[in-house]
Parts: sequence; C-alpha cells; structure tokens
Amino acid sequence: MNLFASEWIKARSVHSTWILAASAVVVTVMVSLLGVSGLVADWQAALPSDFDPTGISFKGILVGQILLATIGSQAITSEYGSGQIVTSLAIVPRRGALLASKLGVSALIGLVVAVAAVAGSFGATQAALAAAGLPVSALDDPGTARAIVCAIVYLVLAAVLGLGFGIITRSSSGALAIIVSVALLVPALAPGMPGVVGEFAGTYWPTTAGQASYAVGTTSGMPPLVGLGIMAIFTLWTTLAALLVLRTRDV
Repeated sequence: MNLFASEWIKARSVHSTWILAASAVVVTVMVSLLGVSGLVADWQAALPSDFDPTGISFKGILVGQILLATIGSQAITSEYGSGQIVTSLAIVPRRGALLASKLGVSALIGLVVAVAAVAGSFGATQAALAAAGLPVSALDDPGTARAIVCAIVYLVLAAVLGLGFGIITRSSSGALAIIVSVALLVPALAPGMPGVVGEFAGTYWPTTAGQASYAVGTTSGMPPLVGLGIMAIFTLWTTLAALLVLRTRDV
C-alpha cells in the first residue's frame, strides 16, 4: 500500500498527467460529437440500415485511446527521462512490485478518465441525435449498458497497454509511435492487406476486436465480449513482456 501511495504521489505531481487526462475527456467527447454532427444531414435523408446510436457515440475513443495510453506510458518514461528510475529501483528492488504499483495507478487514473469520457460522449451524442430527430439509445435498451461498460474497460486497457510499451521502449516518443501504430495504423491499413492477413488485421487485431465490444450493432461477426477478451489478452502479454524487460535490464 505504501508503494502504491508513493506511485500515486509521483503521478499526481506531474502536471502533464492532468493535462493529458483533461485532454482525453475533452477530445473524446468533441470527436464523438463532431462525428455525429457531420453526418446528421445525410442520416436525416436516408438512415443507414445498420444505424447504431450507441456505437456512434464512441467514435472519439479512436483518438482518446492514444491519450489514455500516453498517460500510462509516461508513468515510467518520465522517470527514465529524468533519471529518477535509478532511485526508484534502488528503493524498490522488487521490480515486479514496482510494475504492479505503476499498473494500479495507471489503471485507476485510466478508469476515472474513461468514465468521464464515455459518459460525456454518450450524453452529448445522444442529445445531438435527439435534437436532429434521429433515433437515440436509452440506458435500458438491450446492449447499451454493456457497450458503455466495454468502452470504459477498453480505455482502461489502453492506459495499461501504454505503460507496457513505455517500459519496453523506455522512451515517450518510442511508446507513442508503437501506440499509434497498434491503435490506428494497422486498422487503417487492414482493408488493403491481402487475403488472410487483411482478414486477421480487420477482425482479430487487438484494438479492432476491442472496439467491436462497444457497438450494439456490429457487422464484423465478432461477439462483443470475445473482442474485449482479445484486447485484454494482448494487454496481458504486453504487460508480461514489460515485466521481463524490466527484470532483465540493469536500469
């Protein structure tokens, strides 16, 4: 508990933590709202057959996840950058315990930010849809509550994933490059990939599968909880790889 408290003090004392947290909420909500507003006129003319008022509420997560992962990565990269990691490892020689405490703090911050971002996105986009006279989702509609919970869990996993990449790379820029590649680049390139490779990247890639979990109507054929499970397993593997790297490196 003392170790967790010390890591919490470190995290809250870094101004960029709160800047990133606030930015993640604002950006997620704004991108979700802009995505809806830009298509309202088209939807009023011809509503798509697969229209999902819950799923479209979370379009901003595509951007917000980058900021959540950055919050996680900076929990360790800031120490490598300042040299404080040497002191941390001297005080806490049990590197697994150090990783566990950082993981707990990153997940806690990620959870608070994710709840605010998801709630804000859902509320703002549903209000915009209602104002345009389009169908909206209610919390008691089938699948809506599940989608909201899955969206929150997905963002928390993104924060933990960022911590893992930060430990592996020991660099804020290196971690960010991997985060962007995993979260945005591969899914964007998936449609142009040949055959089985393209099918895998477009359906079973961890972030793509995870994003299917917070849609009520999905055409991917991926069961929501299976998709979130794939994202969780990938996050676990990355965390275990980070633990191995942390234990085998001198610093």
